Amino acid sequence: MVEFKSKIYKKQDSGLEGGKVMSALLEIQDLKAKVRDEDVEILKGVNLTINKGEIHALMGPNGSGKSTLAHVIMGNPKYQVTSGDILFEGQSILDLSTDERAKLGLFMSFQTPEEVEGIKMRQFLINSFRNIHKEDKITLLELNKVISELSQNLDLNGEFLERYINTGFSGGEKKKSEILQMGFLKPKLSILDEIDSGLDIDALRIVAENINRVKTEDMGILLITHYQRILNFVIPDFVHIYIDGKIVKTGSEELAKEIEENGYSTLEQEMGITISEE
Repeated sequence: MVEFKSKIYKKQDSGLEGGKVMSALLEIQDLKAKVRDEDVEILKGVNLTINKGEIHALMGPNGSGKSTLAHVIMGNPKYQVTSGDILFEGQSILDLSTDERAKLGLFMSFQTPEEVEGIKMRQFLINSFRNIHKEDKITLLELNKVISELSQNLDLNGEFLERYINTGFSGGEKKKSEILQMGFLKPKLSILDEIDSGLDIDALRIVAENINRVKTEDMGILLITHYQRILNFVIPDFVHIYIDGKIVKTGSEELAKEIEENGYSTLEQEMGITISEE
């Protein structure tokens, strides 16, 4: 059993290494975006900085645009950035395609992973690793050993790896599959979009334990969630409250507990904003 330890809330900065200011892993600057060919703005000026090794929780009511932010970061062509910028390791990635961003080290798990007939999980994992980590000379035998170990940690048996991607998977298996991919592909930034939705408490603990297990000191995580419960296990460095297309408040893990206890209604009074919860 993994022992979960709380982290100390600290002020964000760009980091120093050898007296030199280092670029943030991800820096979102006054980002605005909409659905392509539509006039309604969904992202309304998002600012967010994630450094290496940090876990950021993004919380907000339904329909606030949390998943849209994740898709825009990953370059989903459905959305159009109208202003602002997204910097990854100091370089703008707005002109890069989704696969180019993935090769740089960005990873996103999906709320509802798509079923893909004809491609087995093991084959998909190995081909994806080879495509992203072209310079890595690890052997096929070693790759299969890593896959097996990660699968066992997630309570997924060997048969699971020979099934087609997400085809016939239970909800829990689909979410575990996303963490399996995260652990195996070793991204620099992991965006986990409601990885806790639909999980019972046992599956939630397994998923949370493995997020903690595969995270490295160099990996940043953006954890998008409606609920505080996963944050009992995956302890965030920062909690951001996201409403109506932008971040309206940032705090420590205690902020998530306040939202869980009081809901978002207290922010209406505190900040003079109107929240429509579905």
